[in-house]
Amino acid sequence: MSTATENQNLELLLDVPIKLTAELGSCQMTMQELLQLNLGAVVQLDKPANASVDVYVNGRLVARGEVVVADDNFGIKIKEIVTKSAV
Repeated sequence: MSTATENQNLELLLDVPIKLTAELGSCQMTMQELLQLNLGAVVQLDKPANASVDVYVNGRLVARGEVVVADDNFGIKIKEIVTKSAV
C-alpha cells in the first residue's frame, strides 16, 4: 500500500468520535454506604495518590499518565503509551 493511500485511509478516521476515559482508581461499596455519602465526603480509591492514571479509548487501555492542572482545569499528561504486550 502506498503512503498516499495510507494517508487517505487515515484521513477517513480523523472525524470518528471516540470516548476517552481517565481512571484515577476505583472502590467497592454497598448501596447503603453510597446512600450515606454527604457533600464533602471522601471516597478512598484503590490506588495511592502518586499512582499513574489509566487512560482508556472506547474501553481499551491505551496509555498511563499523571493528573495536571491547566488553566483551572484538570488534564492528563501522558507518560506511557501501552502496547498490546504490556496489557
